Amino acid sequence: MAAVNGALFGLLLAVLIGPVFFTLIQTSIEKGLDKAVLVAIGIFFSDVLYIGLAYLGISQLINNSGYDQWIGYGGGLILILFGVFTLFRSRKKTGIVERPVTVKGFFRFVFKGFLINGVSPFVLIFWLGAMSLATVEYRYQGSDLFVFFTVILLIVFSTDVLKAYLAGKLRQLITPRLFKILNITVGLFLIAFGVRMFSYVM
Repeated sequence: MAAVNGALFGLLLAVLIGPVFFTLIQTSIEKGLDKAVLVAIGIFFSDVLYIGLAYLGISQLINNSGYDQWIGYGGGLILILFGVFTLFRSRKKTGIVERPVTVKGFFRFVFKGFLINGVSPFVLIFWLGAMSLATVEYRYQGSDLFVFFTVILLIVFSTDVLKAYLAGKLRQLITPRLFKILNITVGLFLIAFGVRMFSYVM
């Protein structure tokens, strides 16, 4: 039963559209599937960190110290900066460029996924809610709790890779003009999510 409930939660998180979704799509189309998978790995590690924090009772810290407001402002600012950077980059004549993944590039794309996912308080709230439901409502402990969250993480990671793969299939249809429009769209969405995070904590 823990696996079934984990699968349902995983599918719920997988269909949510946020800055992570647009970042995955953009990276896959612009840089290729291998780079997008690295972003997905960063997202995975960010989720693991939040699950660990939720398990250790970080909700008490958040409720008592105003941490949610701090991460809201900080996360909003980071998303806005990412969005502005993407908008400025759309003015350049860039195309789809394949480059081998170096050690430096590996950590850059993993960190990008970790940061984009990690700065969102909505992701933290989701994992806190999932942890509360699993431990209080379902009364999962030990192996059941491990199975529940492992299934969620595997489904989310698999669907992230699938999104990147499907987006990569569209690369042949991407002209320089469409690529510019994509960057503008992603930039505006990131800025919008950043502004929304500001309004959420104000």
